[in-house]
Amino acid sequence: MSGTGATEPTRGTGVRTYAADAALAVVIATVVILGAALGDGAAPVDYALMAASAAALAAYRHAPRTVLLASTALTAAYVVHAHPGPLVALPVIAAVHTASRAGHRAFGAAVAGAFLAVYITPDALAGDGATGRAMLLAGWFLCAVVTGLADKNWQAYLHQTEQRALEAERTREEAALRRAGEERLRIARELHDSLTHSISIVKLQAGVAVHLARKRGEEIPAALLAIQEASGEAMRELRATLDVLRTDEPTGTPALLAERARSAGIPVTLTVTGRERALPPQLDRTVYRIVQEALTNVARHAGGAARTEVRLAYGEAEMTVRVTDEGTADPARPAAEGTGLTGMRERVTAMGGTLTAGPRAGGGFEIRAVLPTDTAEADGPVTQDRTPLAAAP
Repeated sequence: MSGTGATEPTRGTGVRTYAADAALAVVIATVVILGAALGDGAAPVDYALMAASAAALAAYRHAPRTVLLASTALTAAYVVHAHPGPLVALPVIAAVHTASRAGHRAFGAAVAGAFLAVYITPDALAGDGATGRAMLLAGWFLCAVVTGLADKNWQAYLHQTEQRALEAERTREEAALRRAGEERLRIARELHDSLTHSISIVKLQAGVAVHLARKRGEEIPAALLAIQEASGEAMRELRATLDVLRTDEPTGTPALLAERARSAGIPVTLTVTGRERALPPQLDRTVYRIVQEALTNVARHAGGAARTEVRLAYGEAEMTVRVTDEGTADPARPAAEGTGLTGMRERVTAMGGTLTAGPRAGGGFEIRAVLPTDTAEADGPVTQDRTPLAAAP
């Protein structure tokens, strides 16, 4: 569909261009023929020569020099046969203009000079106002060459202006992306400098306290164990956040995320249905983030032993991502939507898809995202050589 959409406007523009060129040829032929008819009259062969000379102008965009030669030869034949007024040179003047516009100024001037010599020779031999006619036609041909050159320069100027505008737009986009990247790095540095040290101290002190309590045979306070566990979890989440800020591109695949989760003790199965294929970058990134956040939620809320299934269904017009677990979620006590699910929903909505998330009737939790696929996506192999950015801890 994309190829057809790109071709139709070009085809339509070409038809309109041919129609405009044909209309120009008809107008010039009408003017010349009417001028001959209102004059001393012309023979049928003269009308045929005039019509053919003007009709050749319809092809000036494709072969300007050939059109100039053909129009000049046909008009010169009419001049030799009937010796009409200066108006008959209109097709040749137009052909000289188009040749000059195409960059053939010297060739156009030479052909114009040859036609001028053919036109004024009978007058010069008869001594009948040859100088006046020669000056008039010479001025017309000079104007045709100059206007052709000016038109060519104007078109080149417009093209350069358009290219500069496109370059400026591209430069602005690159600058915006660069500023966004620099801002992400700045935020990452600030978070690292302000939080990492403090959390590390809390974790270290809690660990030392737990170790000393065990060494003395004392009962470890539950609050102390909670502090140790929470500080470790905060460090893992902070590292994952810093990695996301340093690069927004996912560096893994759902398969590697599932493998990483299994190595952390979560029984995860990955099922792929439909024709697996490469996805557009934005859609690929969204699928990755959905699976990543879903597995992180399983590790944090469902318990490490909860069986989890990740299903990727490739359709022709949409892709479905479904992550279910057999954890402790209960439909009677729905949990409040946290930051992770909110961000996931925003990603899916930005792609024009839908997201449903909540406890299952039989227990456990389910996340289901339906994402429209791009019709212009590539059909190459799915990239599998990336390493996971952050999976379930």
